[in-house]
Amino acid sequence: MTTPAAALSQDELKTLVGQAALQYVQPGEIVGVGTGSTVNKFIDALATIKDQIRGAVSSSVASTERLKALGIAVFDANEVESLSVYIDGADEIDGKGYMVKGGGAALTREKIVAALAKRFICIADESKLVDALGAFPLPVEVIPMAAQQIARRFEARGANATLRLKDGQPLVTDNGQHILDVRGLSIADPLAFESEVNQWPGVVTVGVFAHQKASVCLLGTAQGVRTIAY
Repeated sequence: MTTPAAALSQDELKTLVGQAALQYVQPGEIVGVGTGSTVNKFIDALATIKDQIRGAVSSSVASTERLKALGIAVFDANEVESLSVYIDGADEIDGKGYMVKGGGAALTREKIVAALAKRFICIADESKLVDALGAFPLPVEVIPMAAQQIARRFEARGANATLRLKDGQPLVTDNGQHILDVRGLSIADPLAFESEVNQWPGVVTVGVFAHQKASVCLLGTAQGVRTIAY
């Protein structure tokens, strides 16, 4: 007996899109793999065809550990000239395939691996689809000594930037840096915004993915997986 699509939970929708992403994985390839709860579903699905692929390039320590635990070889990004596909989630995605990412604090490595790939396949549930980016707090990875200076730049735009904490202390990324979460933005031109903020001294990476936008979004909906091509 199958579960009616309308009754699927958010977790089940993530499983659906994770499995749907397998269609973009070609035999013999190294696959770019992102980070987060939806990607974990993809990693679990990828393990079912692990004998058909060479391995993966991972965007976080957490994903690397999960891949290795399932017997999937993990390559360093420096060992790979290019990837045909990078599969990752998003905190927001708009009608052009531009995204906000970094809720899991892996945005810098995610952008590095995405830049190696010919296609970015975004896997997400339909709550992530938005008309304009900015409602989700924008993550910005920063060098710690620049955090307050960068926060003031955002405040001058009418936004509010706060240091992300973990257990009462500043969260430290896999790269040894800190994260600012910026609220109160409406990002009308994601390409220009990404280019500008990336030039601010002390910014490692801004969590707008416009230059590395999605090629395809697999969106989990009550009616099943909806494929949006950009």
